[in-house]
Amino acid sequence: MSIGKIYLASPLGFHEAGRYFLQDKLVPELEDLGFQVINPFDEIPEEEVEDMKSIQKIEERKRKLSELDMEIGEMNRKSIERSDMVLAVLEGSDVDSGTASEVGYAAGTGKKVIGYRSDFRLSSENLGTSVNLQVEYFIRESGGKIASSLDELIELMGEIK
Repeated sequence: MSIGKIYLASPLGFHEAGRYFLQDKLVPELEDLGFQVINPFDEIPEEEVEDMKSIQKIEERKRKLSELDMEIGEMNRKSIERSDMVLAVLEGSDVDSGTASEVGYAAGTGKKVIGYRSDFRLSSENLGTSVNLQVEYFIRESGGKIASSLDELIELMGEIK
C-alpha cells in the first residue's frame, strides 16, 4: 500500500511555539518527502470560533460551542478515515488526551500510527515504555514505532514512503 496522506495528531496547534514548529519545520519536512499532511488545526472554522466570543449569554455560548466541538470531532474522524496513516506527536509530560484518542481510533480502524516524542522527561507508568502504555501499545500494534528525534522521525518516514 502506498502511503500518501498523513493525519497529524498533535496538541501543537494550541500554542505559538507549537504552531511555529508545525508550520516551519515538521510539515515542510514531511511534504519534502512527498506526503500530503492533513493537519486538523488547518481545518478549524476560525470564523465560527471568533463568532462565539461575541455571544453574551453563557448558556447560548455553551450550546453553540458544544455543537462546534462535535463538528470538529467529526471532521477529525473523517480526516483520520481518509488518511493512509497517522503521525502522533507525543510531546509533553503526558500524551495529550485528544492525541491519545486519535491514536486509539486510528489503530482501531487499521491505520498505521507513528509516534514522535523528543521530550526527554519520563512520561510512562514504568521504564518499559516511553509514553502511556496503552498509547504505546496501539502504536506498536498498528505496526508503528516511536521516533525520539526529528532526524529519526524523518528517516523513519522516508523508509515508509
